[in-house]
Amino acid sequence: MVQEKVTDRDNAIFEAGIKLGALYHQFTGSPVNLNTVSSLEQAIQKSISVQPYVEEISVKIDRDMLKSKLNDEFGYSELQGPMLKVKITVRYGPSRIKVGMEYDPELNYPLMKILEIEEIHV
Repeated sequence: MVQEKVTDRDNAIFEAGIKLGALYHQFTGSPVNLNTVSSLEQAIQKSISVQPYVEEISVKIDRDMLKSKLNDEFGYSELQGPMLKVKITVRYGPSRIKVGMEYDPELNYPLMKILEIEEIHV
């Protein structure tokens, strides 16, 4: 059996996936309404941005989907995975990986995927 060396690219992809998974499982279920949605987006971005190797992150919560889920009596909902649109850029050594999560209506699932792989030569 040939054992391959783990590369910076491998580690960058792993780190990026971990960031998406952590974000999803940490924040889904958070109480949110139309007045707090912007601050929740910012809190998620700030929380994930302090983790190692994160260069950039954007988080958008689908306001139309949120509006359709609001509880009539109390006026809020829990953040659900399909509401999230996320992009994260991770750099590990010379490897920069862009990943994302976005609701896929065909799959009825918030799909996480690699968007771009870049090798930076300095």
